Amino acid sequence: MPDPLIILIALACGMVSRAAGLPALVGYLLAGFILHELGIVASSLLHTLSDVGITLLLFTVGLKLQPRDLLQRVVWGSTVLQVAVLQVFFLGVFYAAEWLLPGVQIGFSGKLVAAFALTFSSTVFVVQMLQERGEASSRHAALAIGILIIQDLLAVLFLAVSAGKVPGPEALLLLFLWPLRGLVLRLLTLCGHGELFTLFGLVLALGGAQLFELTGIKGDLGALIIGAALAGEQKAKELSRNLMQFKDLFLVCFFLSIGLDGWPRGELVVLAVLIGVFALLKPPLYFLVMTRLHTPPRTALLASLSLANHSEFGLIVLALAAQQGLVGDEISAALSLAIAVSFVLASPLGRNAHQIYRRWQPWLQRFETDTVRATYPDTRNARILVLGMGNIGTGAYDSIAEHYGSQVVGVDENRRKLARHRREHRRVVAADASDPDFWRRIDLASVELVMLALTNHAENKLVGRLLEDLGYRGRIAAVVRFDEEAEELEKHGISAFNLYAQAGSGFAAHAAEHLQAAPDSTARES
Repeated sequence: MPDPLIILIALACGMVSRAAGLPALVGYLLAGFILHELGIVASSLLHTLSDVGITLLLFTVGLKLQPRDLLQRVVWGSTVLQVAVLQVFFLGVFYAAEWLLPGVQIGFSGKLVAAFALTFSSTVFVVQMLQERGEASSRHAALAIGILIIQDLLAVLFLAVSAGKVPGPEALLLLFLWPLRGLVLRLLTLCGHGELFTLFGLVLALGGAQLFELTGIKGDLGALIIGAALAGEQKAKELSRNLMQFKDLFLVCFFLSIGLDGWPRGELVVLAVLIGVFALLKPPLYFLVMTRLHTPPRTALLASLSLANHSEFGLIVLALAAQQGLVGDEISAALSLAIAVSFVLASPLGRNAHQIYRRWQPWLQRFETDTVRATYPDTRNARILVLGMGNIGTGAYDSIAEHYGSQVVGVDENRRKLARHRREHRRVVAADASDPDFWRRIDLASVELVMLALTNHAENKLVGRLLEDLGYRGRIAAVVRFDEEAEELEKHGISAFNLYAQAGSGFAAHAAEHLQAAPDSTARES
């Protein structure tokens, strides 16, 4: 069967999976199993594209590396403790499986590697789920993604060590790449924002990986290092967004190739399903650790529930272990089935995360520490709230603060951004706009206007529904980009400002002012 037809079947299975409310990744794994049953064998092209997907995955991970964020105790502490506990737990699961299922036999080294692979959560799944819910910029998203990045780093280090490659002396020449960072950033700026920019990003990832391979360092690790060298720059963020779709597309081939390796045998199917169910142990473990490290219960719960799955990175680790004879190929097949089961279970948890918190809020609040209580934002005497202090929110704040002064409060989660606003003497607080606990601490009866400058339609809807549930009777205004978004919000009583449509009229008014001022200035000069 030609590869285009394989991709077509993957598309169909992905659409069916999405229609069923599950991640498309589940459909891709299923497509691989179906193709295997039909006697289809993956071609070299499919494996090549799979390798490209892995390289791009690590490159984009590198682009997101922010040492300051990763060094937070709650991020690295939660990751290390979770990996240690689950490593021991899954090691026990494999020993128990050998005793209960005689057909399952895995060596000690294989058990260690498989248990390590199961400690990860899926970066692709979590990011896609958070983006679909409009929460990619939230505090709990930043916490979850920070944990995922550290997990990915641990996996990359394992891959580099396991590959058994000893770098040659020429690897020292790679240190001279760092002075080229400024040049690379200037070239990225020169490329603009279109296809040339994306193509340059692909060259950096794939070419960099090949360069590291030539010096005896695993290419995937090289891609991550090159991405990390660019991290923190605006162009790196844009490049990560542009490459995200390419990376996800090529990873489809990776999931297909895993499924094409076939189903695990009967005993391993049982073990795979159990391992998939055991992914539900991750949220309570994360929640306990996060709250003990002074994370608000709501943030800890939402971040923990998003991590209730196993990772595709585990398949990469096991694939390398299989090449070295530590585990059999059927163990990789079993883990792919376990990942699919974990995705199926994690999807409803993610969709209903906010409802779960509201249902159990009184009990969950018992885990809140005194340190967290001491950081409650001060919103006393607030009459107007501006949610989202980016360029649009800052402009709105400055304009309305001319009339209302300190009664205007800006709300954002970005600590560095808030520090700049405070230096510029704006009244701002650190909070998650979608956090019901934040709104319950505000005297909503005295708030006359809430301005949603979030530019994320899903998040605007979420905050609007939350305020409606809390009985807010004041006015709400929101920034939108499309007419259908404005219509949807206005049905719920939210005044919508179409950013693109209104920008045109604002630009015309600005030009007209200069046009009217021109004759006066000419007359004065004469």
